[in-house]
Amino acid sequence: MNQKFANKIIEIYKPGDIVIVHDYFLMLLPSMLRQRVPNMYISFFLHSPFPSSEFLRCLPRRKEVLEGVLGSNLIGFQSYSYSRHFLSCCTRILGFPSDTLGIDAYGTRVQVGVFPIGIDAAKVENFAWTSAVKEKYDALKKLYDGKKIIVGRDRLDSVRGVAQKLQAFERFLEMYPEWREKVVLIQVTSPISVEAEKEDPDNKVASRVNELVMRINGMHGSLGFSPVQHYPQYLDQDEYFALLRAGDIGLITSVRDGMNTTSLEYIVCQKQGHGPLILSEFSGTAGSLSDAIHINPWDLSGVAEKINAALTMSDEKREGMQTSLYRHVTEHNVQSWTNKFVRKVYNVLADTTTANSTPLLDRAFLLTQYQSAGKRLFMFDYDGTLTPIVREPSAAVPSERLLRTLKLLAADPQNAVWIISGRDQEFLKQHLGHISGLGFSAEHGSFMKNPGSDHWENLAETFPMGWQVEVMEIFQKYTDKVPGSFIERKRCALTWHYRLANPEQGIHMSRECHKELEATVGTKWDVEVMPGKANVEVRPTFINKGEIAKRLITTYHNPGTPKTDENPTPGAVEFALCLGDDFTDEDMFRSLNAASGTVLDASHVFTVTIGASTKVTLAKSHLLEPEDVIECVALLAGVDGPGAAERLSEVNLGALSAVAGHIPQEKL
Repeated sequence: MNQKFANKIIEIYKPGDIVIVHDYFLMLLPSMLRQRVPNMYISFFLHSPFPSSEFLRCLPRRKEVLEGVLGSNLIGFQSYSYSRHFLSCCTRILGFPSDTLGIDAYGTRVQVGVFPIGIDAAKVENFAWTSAVKEKYDALKKLYDGKKIIVGRDRLDSVRGVAQKLQAFERFLEMYPEWREKVVLIQVTSPISVEAEKEDPDNKVASRVNELVMRINGMHGSLGFSPVQHYPQYLDQDEYFALLRAGDIGLITSVRDGMNTTSLEYIVCQKQGHGPLILSEFSGTAGSLSDAIHINPWDLSGVAEKINAALTMSDEKREGMQTSLYRHVTEHNVQSWTNKFVRKVYNVLADTTTANSTPLLDRAFLLTQYQSAGKRLFMFDYDGTLTPIVREPSAAVPSERLLRTLKLLAADPQNAVWIISGRDQEFLKQHLGHISGLGFSAEHGSFMKNPGSDHWENLAETFPMGWQVEVMEIFQKYTDKVPGSFIERKRCALTWHYRLANPEQGIHMSRECHKELEATVGTKWDVEVMPGKANVEVRPTFINKGEIAKRLITTYHNPGTPKTDENPTPGAVEFALCLGDDFTDEDMFRSLNAASGTVLDASHVFTVTIGASTKVTLAKSHLLEPEDVIECVALLAGVDGPGAAERLSEVNLGALSAVAGHIPQEKL
């Protein structure tokens, strides 16, 4: 069904058109459209509640649903709680970083907003005061003369809370017997939808409602009066508005819903009557209607007390409540919602088109420069660059294709290939040490090992390490607080990982940990506290990847000098490629940018960040994910054979579509 919508939209779509998709039936549509027209402007608005991650994670197709919606530029929700649930699901289920304003997914920023929808208040008001409605209103008032009318109108499904409403009304009659035969509940229940009937083929909700109606009328009614008037039918428009006008209380006990139009229409219809609105806190409109009487529909005694309070409320208080609610509903109507949502759509598109996004790496130019260069220098980060970020750090092992590519690249005598990583010496030696042509920098520059050598040089040997005791105490405190977190002790650095912890708790506690470290250890020692990808690391300030980059440029860039023991690699560096994905790699980019145009020719230097094109970075270009890094380096090394260069235009097109389409390249 979603695909049919996509086909029809593509038929009539023109570049520059804005597509706004509505509600949960079409949650797959944004991604379908994005794949076929990568630059399409797409917004999605959910009129229904969005469940918490505890519910959504039970779905067998949970990822597909989330990925479908994430094809949008902007996603709108009825309430803040629904947007929070969605953001939490994207973080917990898909692993995407998110904040209250949006999600970083597939190399781009998907914005999220809250837009409580309204009704056409002027239209409702015109309909509610016609002569036909007045006639039915007078008939209702005459029929229930001398009695207070509580109005309820709901669909007969489990989330509308009709059973809870009847139970609460029964509790009210038990707690306040003085109101017996003085109050009537008129409950209209629309027949259930086809979907609800499939979920409840035996119509258990209807059976339960009928059972409660008979019990209440039997216990608290008489021969001449039934306290519950139940009408399981559709009402025509005149009857509906007459009922809302005649009510002394509007009672809505939904246990979960999106936009409850009955509550808004009741407020408009009570322009003259000033009947209080009792509204479930689980309704999608509860956050907007703060002046209504809010209730928990599961708290039957609490609801009974609120009904009594509404019936005994002073005229002055009722009028004040009604005036405030009426102003809100008429000002925040459906026209206002449309204007706000479309304005936000334009703002998001403006942000998208004017943002300082980092361009995609031009692989054709990269290959040309590589092939024409004499001496070449490569600097690779490891985690998140050569291998994907995984929940268990020890599981981030290099693929066979990566090993083959690095081996071939390092075997070329014109190439100097270095792995500059936060990993310790043992890990690098175990997984990459068999490639003799590789140079290594471990622990963000604390240790170095030259290509072909077995000796590790300790660059932090003279630096005092007393700070580690204090850092270990703080890290241990947070490890005890956050289940799944752990400490990695390196020779020169300490790292607290929370990849295996609850994502939201881990992010929150990492900020607390970072603040505490800055305020204590950071003020007493010459150390740097660095937030990473699901970790916090502390290391000596003078040790960073930027210093290693400077050292390598000095070592390898020797224009016009002869080959000697002190200068084993004479000649100028004519090609420098540096790739990294996180905060620590910005030091490398900074050093290379500083060298561009002074020490090195700017056209010979390529600094590339891995991930979102919209993140703040000093890199001059970007690739989407580690798979693209391997693809790119394999192209230079000739791993895929002589035809690889001829296929370069296809590679670039695929990568560009992946970025524009918000989806991983391998999924195209």
